[in-house]
Parts: sequence; structure tokens; C-alpha cells
Amino acid sequence: MKHDRTVRIAWHLLIGLIYLFLLAPLIIVLIVSFDTRPYLSFPPASFSLMSYARVLHNPLFLQAGKTSLVIGGCSAGLSLVVGTSAAFALVRGHFPGRQNLQWFFLSPMLMPHIVLAVGLMMTLQPLGLLDTLTGLILAHISITLPYTTRIVSSGIAQLDQTLEEAARIHGASPWQSFRRVILPALRPHLITGFLIAFLFSFDEAVIALFIAGHRAVTLPLAIYQYIQFRTDPQVASLSVLVVLLSLVPIIIIERLINLRRAVGG
Repeated sequence: MKHDRTVRIAWHLLIGLIYLFLLAPLIIVLIVSFDTRPYLSFPPASFSLMSYARVLHNPLFLQAGKTSLVIGGCSAGLSLVVGTSAAFALVRGHFPGRQNLQWFFLSPMLMPHIVLAVGLMMTLQPLGLLDTLTGLILAHISITLPYTTRIVSSGIAQLDQTLEEAARIHGASPWQSFRRVILPALRPHLITGFLIAFLFSFDEAVIALFIAGHRAVTLPLAIYQYIQFRTDPQVASLSVLVVLLSLVPIIIIERLINLRRAVGG
């Protein structure tokens, strides 16, 4: 009995140390973000909110943040529409090559982003879409579409088709059945798919390095360009704000459906 208790304590201690190791960079960034010195150093000499105030008044970060929000919202919305249509075809459709089409929609999840970024750059350049919002939105759809397709497919597979049949029996048209029965049942998966797609788009940095430039600068790219010339607590403060912003969709997803179920299907 004493041996089992010792093993449990050791196991919990090990798990705690692993979590501490994983969270250590974020904790250090959080502490450094309050430093008053014009360079990054740990531990801070004194504490202040000045760097947060400077971030919120930095035109480079503000404009890049707005750009990332627009690109994230547009790419998430479009990938949700396309992904939902693809999900219905993949789950309920019966046609030759359905399995191959499913792998095609999920293939960007298995491809390194730098390889995908080079391919997108070579595709968008002849179309004149490099360094444009349209080009970035199309590029981000390529990485968000697999997640919306997978999440909505999971929701469709869990639908009770007897409810649709009952609606049809009572005179509902296919559109009415879809709007009043299917969409309400899929709402948690649709919201989850949109939020996850938005998160992946908002945080994407590798593709932005190849597709963006001077006219369309996303927030991750703005941070990268900023630290090339200076390193001060503004970077740490902005990083903390981005993490806090990313936590909001994650909390919503966890309330709607389990995050592991959302990603794993």
C-alpha cells in the first residue's frame, strides 16, 4: 500500500515537472513582458505595464493584427462552407474514388508547411496574387480546409438520420429539413470548425513568409520583421496578448464539444 502511494506521488511529480517544462517558456515571456528595460532580459529589473501600452499604440502591430483578423475570418468562413459541402459528400456520398478524395482533402495536414508554402508561392505568383489579401486567404484556406472537413464530417457521422426522415414524412422540403434539423444539430461542430480554422490561420507564420510582403503583412510576420531589428519587451507583451486571444476560441470549443474529439474526429 505504501509502495503504491509512493508510485502515485512520483508519477504526479513527474507529470507536474513535464507541465512545468512545457509552460516554462510562456511563464518567462509573461514575466519579461512587464520589464521596463528597452531590451529582453530575465529576470526583469522592474515591473511596469508600459510595454503593453506601447503595443496597443504601435501602428505596425495594430495594422498587422487587423490584417490577420480579416484573413483569419475570411479563410475560416470560406473553408467552413467548402469543408461542409465536402463533408456531406465524403460521409454520405457513394461514388468511385471517395476514399481517394477524402485523403486529398486531408493531405495538407500531412505535408510540411514549408513545402506547402513553396508550392503555393509558385502557384500564386503567375496569378499576381503574391503579397495580396486574396492570395493570403486562398493560401490559408489550403491549411484550414482539412480541419473544417474533418470536424464537420465527425458531426455528420453522429447525426440521427431518423430525425431527417421524420421531417420529410411531415412534409418538410429538403431545404427545410437541412435548415431546421441538420444545421441545428451540426451547430457545435460548425462553430468549432470555424474557430479552429481561424486559430490556424491567425497563427500561421511559415506561409506568410513566402506569400506576404510589404502590402499584406500578418501579425506573425510583423513580429518576425520587428525582432530582426530590435528586441524589447513589446514582443513579449504582444506574445502574451496573442496567447490570451487564442485561449478564447479554445475555451469556447471545449464548452461546445471536447477539443480532442474536435481535432481527432
